[in-house]
Parts: sequence; structure tokens; C-alpha cells
Amino acid sequence: MVNCVNKSNCTAHFELARVIQRQSEQTGTSLPPLGRFWERSATLAISRMNTSEEPVEISIPLLGTLRPHLRRCCQTCTPCSWGQFYWKDLNSLGFLDVGRVTERDTRYRGWLVRRVCGLLAVCSWEVPADTPADLPARVCRSTRVRGSRRDGESQQQWQEKALRTLAEIQAPLSCFTLRLCSWALLKLLDRLFISVQLHEGQLEMVLRAARTPEVPLVFLSRHRSQLDGLLLSLLLFSRGLGVPRVTVGDQPCSPGLRALLQRLGGIFLPSGMEQTPSGGGEGLPGAVLATYVEEVLRSRQPLLIFLEEPREPGRLSAPARQWLVAVCGALRGRVVPDVLVVPVGIAYELLSGPSPQDEGGSARPLGLGSCLWAAARALRPRRGCARLDLGQPFSLWEFVDKTLPWQGCAWNLPAELLQPSILGPCPDPLASQATEVAGPDPLRAAALGAEEELLVTRLGLHCLSDSVAHSAITAVEITSALLLYRHWEGVFISRLMKSFSMLLEEILRRQHNVGFSGELFVLVHHSLGLLRPHLTAYRVGSMRDVLLIPKDSAEARRELGRHSAAILPVFASEVVGAGAIHALLVEVVPFLQPTWSLQELVFSYEELCHKILELLQLLPPNLLGFQPCQPIAFQSDDIVDKLLLCGLLESEEPEGQQWGCDLVDEPRWKKQIWDSLDFDSDISSGGAVVRKRCFKLSEPEGFPGFLLFLWRLLRPVLSTLGRAVAFLERPCWPQHETAYVEGLLQFLAEEDSFDPPTRSLALSSLQSFKKMGVLEEERTPAGPLLHLAQPFRCSARRKELEASILQFFQPGAHQ
Repeated sequence: MVNCVNKSNCTAHFELARVIQRQSEQTGTSLPPLGRFWERSATLAISRMNTSEEPVEISIPLLGTLRPHLRRCCQTCTPCSWGQFYWKDLNSLGFLDVGRVTERDTRYRGWLVRRVCGLLAVCSWEVPADTPADLPARVCRSTRVRGSRRDGESQQQWQEKALRTLAEIQAPLSCFTLRLCSWALLKLLDRLFISVQLHEGQLEMVLRAARTPEVPLVFLSRHRSQLDGLLLSLLLFSRGLGVPRVTVGDQPCSPGLRALLQRLGGIFLPSGMEQTPSGGGEGLPGAVLATYVEEVLRSRQPLLIFLEEPREPGRLSAPARQWLVAVCGALRGRVVPDVLVVPVGIAYELLSGPSPQDEGGSARPLGLGSCLWAAARALRPRRGCARLDLGQPFSLWEFVDKTLPWQGCAWNLPAELLQPSILGPCPDPLASQATEVAGPDPLRAAALGAEEELLVTRLGLHCLSDSVAHSAITAVEITSALLLYRHWEGVFISRLMKSFSMLLEEILRRQHNVGFSGELFVLVHHSLGLLRPHLTAYRVGSMRDVLLIPKDSAEARRELGRHSAAILPVFASEVVGAGAIHALLVEVVPFLQPTWSLQELVFSYEELCHKILELLQLLPPNLLGFQPCQPIAFQSDDIVDKLLLCGLLESEEPEGQQWGCDLVDEPRWKKQIWDSLDFDSDISSGGAVVRKRCFKLSEPEGFPGFLLFLWRLLRPVLSTLGRAVAFLERPCWPQHETAYVEGLLQFLAEEDSFDPPTRSLALSSLQSFKKMGVLEEERTPAGPLLHLAQPFRCSARRKELEASILQFFQPGAHQ
């Protein structure tokens, strides 16, 4: 890896380039940007840097055996599954390209075979047994279905309704259609992506789990694009795992496309269940759905459930809840002895078409023509890579057994989740160590029962967190984060390569895998080529380097922010710690003398944990990727430890003096267990406890400016949350949830902020308000109805809530 030395006159060139860019935008003229000569000039500049006589620094990144290819399951929720289907030798296996088929994948060899190997391979793939031929009769004989028969309804009418509902859910597989579409998909993937990577060790782990007798596999995946279902179905079909039954979300489809997807293994929710809270088994549609899922699991067909919608990432969708209710009900009804759950992670360098996160809430129906037109538009020269990751299978029965004992624990009440400055002190973190990050919705609990809703919520959020953790980080995501949050004013390629190397090492130190390998300058050049429409490049005289400046437009910031969002869960703990440090700096910086530096400040452990807990209660847990089995009280200790490990804090032990940032007295609930132990505290002659745990700011040697970079990662989330508080006084309450989200997006778009609004952040702010009790939800036939809670109908309370949010992202403390 080559890291070039920084130029001494970089700042002057940045200012000059900004002035030139503004003048060109005002006059409408094009000055020296690279334009169509991007790739040739960038490649020439890189080659000159490598062959020049300038001093370079050679460093070896953390690659090779340290890359965590295999992700383990949760040791807290599934300790017995931790050692199953896993061997250390699996980590040494290589990668395979899912979309690449050669003559080795067929039984034949020769010149002609190499030309038609894709068709021969697809024809040789085995189609396992479908659902039983007497499935309609089994559904009608089910006790659950017979119990949904209404009084006065004839046997024939009831049976016709049941069979009509079953036809809405599924259809028998068509082998010819399946093989034809698989061959066409292989051709499409070859044009869309450079490669679709999958680790062979992950595949071998799932293949061993599939050989468990009488135990079906259920794949729980995140949903990045409309291509996910076809891609994962092709993977399982081509590797001998069978044709999975793939759940289709709430995206409306035309009758022709719906029939085609059903023939390929797609399954839909029956009509009449869209308005149910979480797929409760009331009525004939719910009974037929539950019985069908039981038959799928009994026949050991793989089941693929998408936990989120592409336009609402990080949020457990309503259709996913309904499918999970059916799976958990079949397991608890002892239809199958156990179910092995496999989390699935998906990562794309470049998604085709417009961002699904920015689409409206009312999606237009998809048809065969629109799908073919989208595929034709996707066949463009810019191609990226895709990465699939399969997690370690774990026992759902073990997860249920470990989860249900927690049902007696008290959940956070809305009043307890609000900030101490608004509704009093925080609860005792040690007394509430069993408190979860996100509790069950009381409205849904009324329909399903608290026990079942608790199980579904924790399973969905846990697997969604696992899927995000399993998803590899791409080179485009690293480059986008650096350009948006570290080098927005402009950067030379040589310096960008050095920053890329530093951020890559930080990601690998946190045991998070990346979806690329190769030489550094090739990776950076590849990612810049994919981001080319949102960047401007300049040749700067004889410096033999290229100056890159992101375009100052909302579209460029939105696209870079969409790619950068994948970096936030990797540094979730450090990001929360950076926000807490920022809040402490905002309090103390006005009182500092001009001669003081921030490195001279000393933070107490209690104050830092207090700010961390405040910030954790503001943020939705699924946005950061925290698992719901982690108590919020213990997360503060883990965050402080990670801040010490990454070099942002260093221990400081003053002997009895009062440090500058200790502005408040210690409440009773902040006292920790170790305060009463001899090895961690001393008793002075007056009997007072002298606290020793305190820290000072530090600068990591390998990543200068790391604290500011982490704080900027959290800025879009907090900025949207703060603006959402100001929006509370605009609408007339009560208001439907869909209208509230659309109104919030329009309100956020009115302000010309650096971070453009996205639907994902708007939904995250809505989830935070529900969790804190700012908004109360009422279930109606037309959808959720939102009410503004009584305490926040007063403008003074809303201003206090806004001030508690502003302290974490108010600019100026780091400068």
C-alpha cells in the first residue's frame, strides 16, 4: 500500500478550486474539470505518483487472516448454537462468484460446452419436491381453518374462500419457467455486476445446517433493492439448497407479474391482512396463512423473509412481522422440532435506478413491462460489485427459550425514556439492567398478546441487526464517507488514498468485513469512477496529482450520504461516544480561557456515561445496529471502553482536585458498583469518596481528526431529529402516520441544510418520538393515527426537548 506525502499548498488549491467552481456555475461556462478525460487523467496521475521520485510511505494493512469472513451468532441469546456448524477451517476457504458459470459447473467439457455452459448448468440443477400435492385438502382439513368458519356460512362457500385465499398466497412451481428465468438472470447479472461474491465457508456452514434431519431453514434478510429476492433465490437454487419460498413485501404488483413470481417461488400476503396489526390469526386469511407456513416448514422448503422494505431501511416492516408470527406459531405449536434461522447480509456498490429510500410512500404497481424497462436501463457502462453474506445458523427454539423468560422484566415507560432535563432524573441503570432497548408496541400486544409480540419484535430486530452486521463494507461506501464527512472542501487523490487506508484499518479492527481486495490505488480509482457524476476533478499544474471536489448540490450530498450510511453501524459505539464528548465540550468551551486547549480538559466517568445514556435514549436502536438483547445501561460502559481502545480518550487520575468539566453534582443513580470496592476508590479522612475514573481527550496516531469524523457521521440523524421537534407544532393533531411522514419530509426540504432529508431519517425520528412518548399511536382501520402527547402540547416542553437534542450536534465545539 502506498501513501503519498501531503502537499504543503493543498489549502490554497482548495480555495482556488472552490472559487473557480462557483464562477463556472454562475457564468455557465466549463473551466478545467476533467470531464470525459476522467479515467485517463486519473490513471495517468496515479501512475506518475507511483513512478515519481517523491518520498512514499509503505504500510501493510490489516488484511489476510484477520479478515472476519464468518460471523458468529449471538452468544447471549443462542449460546448452544455458538459452536454448531462452525469450524475454524471454514474461514480459510475462498470466494465464489454466484453469477459466473463455467464448464466446471456442468458434467461436460469442450469448446461448445464453454459457449452454452450457463444453459447446461441451469438444466442440471435439481428442483426439490414442491409443497404436497394435496396441499389444498390439508389446508381445508386444518383445525385452525375450520375454526374460522362463520355461522350460517355453507361448507362450499367457506371452502371456496379458503382455496381462493390459498391461491393468493402461492402457486405450484413451474420447472420450465424457473430454469428459463434463472438462465436469463445469469445473463443479467453478468451485465449488471463485475462479480457477485460469496464466501465458500459461509455456504458450507449453511449446507451442513441443511443436512439436519426434519429441521427446515428460514433465511432472514435485509432488503436493499428489488433484485434481492431473485439473487438469493438463484444462490440457493444453484447450490443445492432448493428453491426457496420468497416473501414479497407490500409493493403492489400487476396480476401478470404476481403470477410469474408465484411460479418462481414468490409468496404473498392474502388480501384482508394488510390492515391487521401483525398478522394475527383472526379470520380466514390469517388461518390459511398460518396453515400454509406450517406445511412449508413441514416439507422442509427454505423460506426467505425480508425484514425491511427498500424505501424504509432499518425498520422492521409490517409484512415481516406477519410472516414471523406464522413461523413462531408453527414452532411453538410443535409442527416441526426446530427451525434454523440464517441471517443474510447484502451489499451493493451501485444500485440500479433511483434510490428506493427517496421514493414516495405510495409506490406504483410493478408490472412486467416496467421490470423489463428497469432492467434495460440498468445495462449501462458503470458496473459495481455485489456481496452476499450468510450468518451462522442458530436454533429458533433456543432463541424462544432464552427470550420468553425476559417477559416479566419492566419495559421503559415513555416518561422514563425522556431526558432528565424534561421529566426528571433517569432510572437507575443497574436496577434496570434487564430493560430492553425497544419494547413491544402496546397496541400490537393487545391483538397478539404480550408474549407473542415480544418474541416477534426481538427476533425481527435481532436478525435485522445481525443482517446489518453481516453486510460487508464496499469501497464506494468508504470513499463516500471520506468525501462527505472528512474532505468535503476537496482532496487530492494521494491524500484520499491515505485516508482510505486509515479508515479501512479502523473498520477491520472492529471485526467488520469488507467486500473488496486488491491494490489501494485500483480500489480508490474504481470507487471514484462509480461516483463520477457527483464529483468534479481538476488537474493542478505540474503537481502530478488530481484534485477532487464533491459537487455542491443536494443530489450529490444525498447520493454520498446514502452510501455513507453503511459506515454508521460499524462505528456505532464510537459515534455515540463522540456525540457525548461533543455535548460536554459545548457546556465547557464558553468558560475556557484562550490559552487552554481541549486536550487539557478532564472528563469524569459519571458525566460521560450520563451524556451517553441521554443520547442512547434519543436514538432508535435499529439505526445504530445495536442488538435488543444488550441492556442500555451496560452499553455506556462498553462505549467508554471502546473510546479508550481507539485512542480518543486516555485515562487521567487527578488526586483529589476538581476537574474543569465537572459541572453538576453526582446524582444518587449514577453511583456504580465499584464505588464501594477498595481497589477502585479511596476513603479520605473526612469519609468522602474520591472518584478516580476520569479521562482526557486524545488524538489517535493512525487517524488524525477521527473524533470530528465520527461526530459528523451522527450529524444527519440528530439534525433530522431536531428539525422534527420544530415540526410538531405545525400539523393539526391527531394525524395519520402516512400524512405525518410526508408532511415532515416537505418541512425538512424547505430548509437548505447540508444534509438533505431522506425518508429513512424521517421514519427514524418518528420511531424515536414513539419510543420517548412524544407521539402516541392509535390503531384505526385506515392506519395508525398519531396523537401529540399532553406534556408536549406546551411550547416550553418542546423547546426543552429540542435543546436536549441540539447539545449533541451544535457546531463549534470541535473547531
